[in-house]
Amino acid sequence: MWESNSIGHGIGLRNKHFVHLLEHGPHDVDWFEVISENFFTQSGRPWAVLEKVRAEVPIVTHGVCLGIGNTDPINEEHLKQLKRLVDTIEPAWVSEHFCWGGFGGHYAHDLLPLPYTQETIEHVVSRIHYVQDYLGRAMLFENASSYVAFEESEMPEWEFVVEVAKRSGCGLLVDVNNIYVSAHNHDFEVDDYLNAIPPELVGQFHVAGHTDHGTHLLDTHVGPTPDGVWEVYKKALKRFGPISTLVEWDEDIPAYEVVVEEARKAALFEKEILGDVRNTPA
Repeated sequence: MWESNSIGHGIGLRNKHFVHLLEHGPHDVDWFEVISENFFTQSGRPWAVLEKVRAEVPIVTHGVCLGIGNTDPINEEHLKQLKRLVDTIEPAWVSEHFCWGGFGGHYAHDLLPLPYTQETIEHVVSRIHYVQDYLGRAMLFENASSYVAFEESEMPEWEFVVEVAKRSGCGLLVDVNNIYVSAHNHDFEVDDYLNAIPPELVGQFHVAGHTDHGTHLLDTHVGPTPDGVWEVYKKALKRFGPISTLVEWDEDIPAYEVVVEEARKAALFEKEILGDVRNTPA
């Protein structure tokens, strides 16, 4: 069963900032999130940066290739490498996505939406049980952004992710930007999504930017977090409390200090909504 452990406000560990981090180390950041698959090879400069950073602040792993919703068998080699990484760096937690991304040995290299049905719940829950047992720990799973929906779906996304979490023992990585993007694309209310999630299931937030293509919003993780997403973040803080928050900035990545400033902005919004909760003695 997932147990929440808030560690503050972080950013992604990206190669754009490797030189800065090797020279100066991490500063003004509570923690870093790494893309799991980027560190399956435990050597070279990326690994040197990871070791330097993890010696000073917590690390969280975030996978993009597990394909928990795939119908192909789980890739055992991938799982073996993930466990090796997790056992080596001992992250604060391990996260992945509610999605599928491959079939018959072919991979889309994208986080594709699932049909929200009872059959899919059974399928995903059994696979999460398998992966969590293999890793020896509960995980977080993230709501992915979406642009199309399945006619077969029997329930809204929020009912699906809550049911999977309750039955599998995983926690939820609530991506605030993805909720904003999907709400726009599918014309639902963000409040309906947030209010359906039991607070005890939530272990992390993501905030990020997106791109407006007129007919739809696209989750691109580019640019500063838009005001609309910050407003949803404030609503999430009111409902869930001081949850570990990560700023995602993966396109046109600016200087380290610029991304850190986005994390500071998240911390300021938390203080505005909740007060000095992180400085309150236990």
